[in-house]
Amino acid sequence: MQTPKTMLYSNEHLWTKAAADGAWEAGITDYAQDLLGDIVFIDAPAIGSQLIAGQPCGLVESVKTGSDLHALVDGEVVEINQELINSPELINEKPYQAWIFKYKPSEADVGKSLLSADAYQALIEDL
Repeated sequence: MQTPKTMLYSNEHLWTKAAADGAWEAGITDYAQDLLGDIVFIDAPAIGSQLIAGQPCGLVESVKTGSDLHALVDGEVVEINQELINSPELINEKPYQAWIFKYKPSEADVGKSLLSADAYQALIEDL
């Protein structure tokens, strides 16, 4: 399982990282895509929708099951990865390049409530 050190993680198996345009990208982890299996559909949050940390904001469906996306932090959705909506299987191929949505966080310190790569790795090893 990959856990890039350049990203932050949630207990609900999402990753986030700052994008070049000043927004933050969010997607699901390698661990999550591996559990889900072949991903066939993504219901991303709508542009302009408000994110509330820990609350469901979208859905990822695989041939096995569906799984809610939970917001990493409070913020506002500013972009959806339309390529990924059209080809959801890209998550299985490159989970850390296949961002689902971009958001602007409400607070500057995104990392205060998220996990480092090492902490996330410890979390999934205990599951």
